[in-house]
Amino acid sequence: MTKTRTRVAFQGEPGAFSQQAIRQLLGDSARTEPCQRFDQVFTTLRDGGAEAAVVPIENTLHGSVHENYDHLLQHDFPILGETNVRIVHYLIAPPEITFRGIRRVYSHPVALNQCLDFFAKHPLIEKTPFYDTAGSVKMLMEDHPEGAAAIASALAAEIYGAKVLRRGIEDDRHNYTRFFLLARPGSKIQPKNATKEYKTSVVFTTRNAPGSLFRALSAFALRDLNLTKIESRPLRGKPWEYLFYVDLIGRVDDPRFQNALGHLREIAGLLRVLGSYPRAASFNL
Repeated sequence: MTKTRTRVAFQGEPGAFSQQAIRQLLGDSARTEPCQRFDQVFTTLRDGGAEAAVVPIENTLHGSVHENYDHLLQHDFPILGETNVRIVHYLIAPPEITFRGIRRVYSHPVALNQCLDFFAKHPLIEKTPFYDTAGSVKMLMEDHPEGAAAIASALAAEIYGAKVLRRGIEDDRHNYTRFFLLARPGSKIQPKNATKEYKTSVVFTTRNAPGSLFRALSAFALRDLNLTKIESRPLRGKPWEYLFYVDLIGRVDDPRFQNALGHLREIAGLLRVLGSYPRAASFNL
């Protein structure tokens, strides 16, 4: 019997860094479902167009992907896993284009701005913004604009049959993006090569009063739970009030964690566990 391939929604064209994250989380057997926008990723998962989704949540250079934090609150999709993707930018062109013939380079504006040293060394090459990194490679191979190349992943070059002209043209080699693996409640999907150490993500609100956040975080500090990230987001419908997204080391079923959540429920207006999942393997800086 043929095993059914897990359908996984992601934002971008085939060959995007999100697809690389899918490979790291689920291997090559997953069937990808590209979406144009992040909100479409979540609705595709909600409506059954996919069994899982992979979305970026933060980057080491540019910070958090705030839109996806908002979508996590709007949808009840537990986080099942995470992975860190090293962002390596490749200069890619159709097979007939040589480096000397390049006059413009297409890519997403963020990718272009992460390769400023390259453009400073080659001032005759024009930066040309495009909606997507992998999409720029797809466009080159379909339209073959004269003297054009793209900046994208090695996977994009592989998928579209393009040629790599330069490798690792990014300014900062410590450029990583963290991705979440999401699914509908009750899913049995598990990330491959999961570590034994767990991380738990929580969102909560506090009263708008002096010391409220301190008291909320003390629920974890008093139980020696290690907080690895805190992110505040505006609370819709309540101007100047905020949600707090927190990542901690530990499993939600640990008695210390349960006691901390019980403590926090006494003082938080809203409290929700977004997921308790295997922590991504450490990467070498």
